[in-house]
Amino acid sequence: MYFKDNEVKLIAEIGGNHEGDLDNAIRLIELAAESNVETIKFQIYSGETLVNKNIDPNRKQHFDKFSFTDDQYIELAEKCISLDVDFNASIWNIRQIDLFDDYLSFYKIGSGDLTAFPIIEHLALKGKPMIISTGLSDIEEINETIDFVCKINPVYKDTNMICIMHCTSSYPTPDNDINLNAIRFLQSTFDYPIGFSNHSTNPRTLEYAIALGAKIIEFHFTDTREGKDFRDHKVSLTKDDVIALKERIPFLLDVLGHQDKQPTNSEITSNHTYSFRRGSFPARNIKKGEVVSLKDFVFLRPAAGISA
Repeated sequence: MYFKDNEVKLIAEIGGNHEGDLDNAIRLIELAAESNVETIKFQIYSGETLVNKNIDPNRKQHFDKFSFTDDQYIELAEKCISLDVDFNASIWNIRQIDLFDDYLSFYKIGSGDLTAFPIIEHLALKGKPMIISTGLSDIEEINETIDFVCKINPVYKDTNMICIMHCTSSYPTPDNDINLNAIRFLQSTFDYPIGFSNHSTNPRTLEYAIALGAKIIEFHFTDTREGKDFRDHKVSLTKDDVIALKERIPFLLDVLGHQDKQPTNSEITSNHTYSFRRGSFPARNIKKGEVVSLKDFVFLRPAAGISA
């Protein structure tokens, strides 16, 4: 995952917003493609491979309701490819990881799987770039997972091979739990690029994450939030939301600029470093060799002669 200074990658997470309806999933792909995102993402699972049915049978039933067959997921992947959009998915079992590997340009490890080392090991051995979400976790767990990935495959020591995503895994996330300052903390802790995975109901949250330097923005995507009962729709962006975000990103990146502090090109070319600053000028006629004090001078623009 190579990042330019003037770009932010957008991932539209359709996830379970299709609610098990293949036609709806295809329509959401078409809408997301029209919004010009870089990647359209799904979640590939089955209740049987994700949930212990003896402990939580209702949750197993929920995931089964929202899952497709292998052939249907392949149809969705091919649909994305036909629209010239990158397809991706969080895949939560090894069999389907191997089955869909050719469709994935990177791997996404969701917050719930940050500590699922058997799955992570299988992915790390393949050596593709990873996006790792950090909801539910503390810094020790994040460090442990990054160290584990790098131990399994040293290719991940390359800072272009991992993006760490700040995330809060509550749906929707209360405003005071979004904690965007964690982006700065992760930037100061790791050399890897930092992104943001959103579960806020306010689309402007994504702009603030970009302003803090997030390089990948992942958000749930839907056709409309109105009249929907499934929780993920409430934290989702629509096509219009994404288009509006993309229109503002160039401005956000322009005003972010760089991390050096020095006179800017516009300050230099306008000669403001001279005309806006003050020089020292005599307040009276001063004879050569005369002892003077500050009261003998006035300090005025421009910065001619001796600087104020």
